[in-house]
Amino acid sequence: MEDIVIKSVIKVCNREELSENERKLIDSAIESTNNSYSPYSHFSVGAAVLLDDDNIVPGCNQENAAFGVTICAERSALFAAGAMHPEKKVVAIAIAARDENGNLLEQPVTPCGSCRQALIEAETRYGGKITILLYGTNSIYRIDGIAQLMPLSFSTYS
Repeated sequence: MEDIVIKSVIKVCNREELSENERKLIDSAIESTNNSYSPYSHFSVGAAVLLDDDNIVPGCNQENAAFGVTICAERSALFAAGAMHPEKKVVAIAIAARDENGNLLEQPVTPCGSCRQALIEAETRYGGKITILLYGTNSIYRIDGIAQLMPLSFSTYS
């Protein structure tokens, strides 16, 4: 029997170490938390994607009593970008969240499995890695592509 060791590289940084576009993207994700409709979880998540023409498309979680039709912020932003700008490549996504008291989380929030799979599909669709910025008031995680969060991922493409 042989072990396979899988390592992920996640850069922990502060706001000043990010590019101007990355800071704007995080600000948009934070602002999008205010548009969350989360009467069940009381967990407001905002996301924003940066397109290759420097436009930003925001998204937020939208909950529903029929939980299966709820959508996370990350997929909300990705799908809106795909619908409104199908010819533009997604180059980065930022994610931020607030707790039930409306406070931004101290530690970065990570995407759920469904959103990670959607990010895999987006990287496949656009033909390149998507920078992932996970915001927390204490630190920001900067991740170079979804494979760092979802190794051995499912894809029908090679």
